[in-house]
Amino acid sequence: MSRALLVVDVQNDFTEGGALAVAGGDAVAAAITTFLAAHSGEYQVIIASRDWHDAASDNGGHFADAPDFVDSWPVHCVAGTDGAEYDPLLVTAAVTHHVRKGQGKPAYSMFEGETPEGETVGAILSAAGVLSADVAGLATDHCVRASALDAIAHGVRVRVLTDLVAGVAPEPSDAALAELVHAGAELIESTDA
Repeated sequence: MSRALLVVDVQNDFTEGGALAVAGGDAVAAAITTFLAAHSGEYQVIIASRDWHDAASDNGGHFADAPDFVDSWPVHCVAGTDGAEYDPLLVTAAVTHHVRKGQGKPAYSMFEGETPEGETVGAILSAAGVLSADVAGLATDHCVRASALDAIAHGVRVRVLTDLVAGVAPEPSDAALAELVHAGAELIESTDA
């Protein structure tokens, strides 16, 4: 059975010191690197996504001077800036596909993005015959949630690696994980993957 690993938005602006830092983001980056060193050969496809927002627009209302932190946010992950780059603790050598999302519009799921060659995540998974995917990254209550839900909608059996994700806040993160279980996802630790 063809498997994928989906690594969601492990970027400088979402880890400690970034514009929208998630507590534990650096630890998640380092833990994913350790996991990849031991397990990358078990995946036919490893896709990593990044927010990649336009500098010269509000990205469809995604950026706001007075953000509500639900639908609008402070400026983050602007294309070509250090904040949009992968966290340096995340070693991406094993990544087979790099996806950028949110170019000029809000985008939470990696399925809304595409590779520099124009491939979508759905097309990559279908071409590889992927039937199951493990999900890791940031943030549990936003982009991890949206990406995992879209993977399920794509017909992929999803496992969220709970020790390889971190959320903005505990309550919405717990709610996101509960929603994912209700949608059919399995929650496991990476040691059981």
